[in-house]
Amino acid sequence: MKENQSNRRHFVKNSVFGVLAVATTSVACTKNIQPITPRVTTVQKTALFYRYPSLDDESVSAVVGAAHSNLDKVKSLVNNRPELANAAWDWGFGDWETAIGAAAHMGRKDIAEFLLSHGARPDHFTFAMLGELDALKAMLTAQPGLQKIPGPHGIPLLQHAKHRLWHEGITPEDKVKIDQTIAYLEALGDANESAKNLDMTETEKQMYLGEYRFGTEADQIFELKLNRRNMLSLGKKGTFGRALNRIGPTLFSPSGAPSVQISFVLKEKQAISLTIHEPQPLVTATRI
Repeated sequence: MKENQSNRRHFVKNSVFGVLAVATTSVACTKNIQPITPRVTTVQKTALFYRYPSLDDESVSAVVGAAHSNLDKVKSLVNNRPELANAAWDWGFGDWETAIGAAAHMGRKDIAEFLLSHGARPDHFTFAMLGELDALKAMLTAQPGLQKIPGPHGIPLLQHAKHRLWHEGITPEDKVKIDQTIAYLEALGDANESAKNLDMTETEKQMYLGEYRFGTEADQIFELKLNRRNMLSLGKKGTFGRALNRIGPTLFSPSGAPSVQISFVLKEKQAISLTIHEPQPLVTATRI
C-alpha cells in the first residue's frame, strides 16, 4: 500500500500532461482496499512559438515596428510584457533594430523615454536624439570612431539628432540641446557617412521591378518594388522589403547590411535573375 501511494505521489508531481487531482478520504487501511485511481484533469494544449520560451516573432516585430511612431501601441505591448522594451528585430539580411533604436532614428523622444522607463538600454543613437550631449561625448571618447558606425537601416549618427527636429512639439529647451548636439557631431566631420549609392534613372529602376522565384513553395518569391522613398526594395513577396543601394552597374547592397551583395543578370535591358551573396552566393532567383 505504501509503495502504491508513493508511486502515485511521484506520478502526480512529475506528470507533464496536466494537473492531477487525487481524491482522498479517511478510510481504514485494510488489505481489501484497492489503490485509489487518480482523476486526471488535462490542461488543454495550445500552440507555442517554435522557439519557445523565446518571445514570439509577432510580438517582437510588432513592438519594434510600433516604436517608430505609435506610442499607444508600444505602451499596450510593453505594459503587458515589459521585457519587450529591449526587443530587437532583423528586418532582413541582418539589419537589426531595437525598439529604442527605432524611436531614436525617428526622433520620437516620447517613445524612447517610455521604453527607458521600462528598462530599455540606451546607446549613442539614443543620446544623440535626446540631445544628451555629455553622455554622447563620453561614449565617443571611450570608443574612438564610434560616430562613424551607422545605425539601423544604415542611418548615420548625425541624422538621429536632426530627426528630433522633425516634430513641431519640440520645446525651446530641447531644441537648444539638439542644436548643440548637431553642432558637435558636425564638427567631428565623420558622423554623417552614408552607404555608397550610385544614381539611377527612373528608366533604369524599371528594369529590375518584378517578381523572382527561388523555390517551388508558394512563398518562395522575392519581390522587387519601389519603396516610399522611390528606392528599389527587395523582400519576400508581401513583406516590407529592404531598400537597395546601388554599388555597381548591376550590383546592389541592402540598407543596413553592407556585407550582402545582390547581383542581377540583364537581358535586353530587363533583369532576368538575381543572386544573393552573403558573402558567398547563397540563392538565385529567376524572374517570373
